[in-house]
Amino acid sequence: METILIKAEKEQQCVKLAGECLKKGGLVAFPTETVYGLGADALNEEAASKIYKAKGRPSDNPLIIHIADMESLEKIVKEVPQKARVLAQRFWPGPLTMIMPKKEIVPLSTTGGLETVAVRMPNHPLALHIIKAGGGYIAAPSANTSGRPSPTLAKHVEEDMNGKIDMIVDGGITGGEIGIESTIVDMSVEPPMILRPGFISKEMLEECIGPVAMDETLMCVPKDKTPKAPGMKYKHYAPKAEMQIVEGEIHKVCDSINKFTANWLEKGKKVGIIATDETKNCYEKGMVKTIGSREDDRTIARNLYAVLREFDEEDVDVIYSESFSQGSMGNAIMNRLLKAAAHRVITVGEKEE
Repeated sequence: METILIKAEKEQQCVKLAGECLKKGGLVAFPTETVYGLGADALNEEAASKIYKAKGRPSDNPLIIHIADMESLEKIVKEVPQKARVLAQRFWPGPLTMIMPKKEIVPLSTTGGLETVAVRMPNHPLALHIIKAGGGYIAAPSANTSGRPSPTLAKHVEEDMNGKIDMIVDGGITGGEIGIESTIVDMSVEPPMILRPGFISKEMLEECIGPVAMDETLMCVPKDKTPKAPGMKYKHYAPKAEMQIVEGEIHKVCDSINKFTANWLEKGKKVGIIATDETKNCYEKGMVKTIGSREDDRTIARNLYAVLREFDEEDVDVIYSESFSQGSMGNAIMNRLLKAAAHRVITVGEKEE
C-alpha cells in the first residue's frame, strides 16, 4: 500500500481527500490537540478492524469514537447522563473522553467487544473538519505501532505507519499545551471513574460534577482484567531501549543516575537520561535530554513522547528517567512513564527502619 502524505496548509484539499478516503473504508492519520490519531469510519466494522491490523493492536483494546458536535452523541449512546452533559458543556471540544452504554449501530469491533463506547470531541479545527467530512464518527487511536510512544509529529506516524495506511495529514507538531492523550472517564458507573489520567484532572472534573473515583490499576499492572479503555492493560508508550524510572530526593536521584550511567558506559552501552531544565547540568555523562521544567509540568507532558522517540533515533541501550509525580499533571505523566518503563522503578534515598 502506498501512503499519501499531504500538508495541512492545503486544508480544503486535505479535508476533501481525507473525507473521501474515510468514507471508502480507508485509514487516515490526522493531528489533534493531543497526539496524531489514526482514523477510520467507526460505524464500519471492516474499517474499524483495519486499525487493529495496522497498529498490531489487541482486538480487545477499545477504540475512541471522535465526533464533531453534540448532536452526533445521541446516535451512538443509549443515554447521555446529566453529569456527562455537564462535562461536555465544560470540556468539549477538548481532551476528555467519556464512556457510556452504546447503541447497536456501534459495532463491537470498535468497542473491543464491550457494550460501552468511548467518545470524545477533539479541540482541533482540522480534526473536526475531517471528522465531519468522513461521516461524523471516526475511531481514532494514536497513529503509532501498538506499544510505541505516541506520535506528536507526522514523521513519527511515517516511521510506524508508512505502507500500512492510506493517508497522513501533516499538521505539524500536535499537543499545544497538552501533548498526551485525553483523560478517559467512565460515565456508566457511579461515581464516574477515571480510567486514564490526562490534562483534565480529577480536581477539574470534581469541580463540575462532584466525587470522581480513580481506577485502582492506573499506577500498577492490571491482571486478568478486561480493559474498558485504551492503555489500561497492554504495554504502551515504550521506547526501544530498556527504561527505568528513578525516584526519591532529586539530588539523590541525580547521583544515582550518574552512577548507573557510569557502570553502563564502562560496558560499552549508550545511556539516555531524561532530565529537566532544573537538573540537566547535574549529569556528568550519557545522552541528556531535558523534557521540560518542573515549574510547569505541562511542558513535561508536551515533550514526553518526542523525547522517547529521539532516544530511539539515537539507538540508546538504556534510559533512566527522573520521576514526575508532583504537579497538576503528575498522575497523567507518571501513568505514561510507568507503562513506558514496564513499571521498572528504582527508589533511592529511603530511610532505613
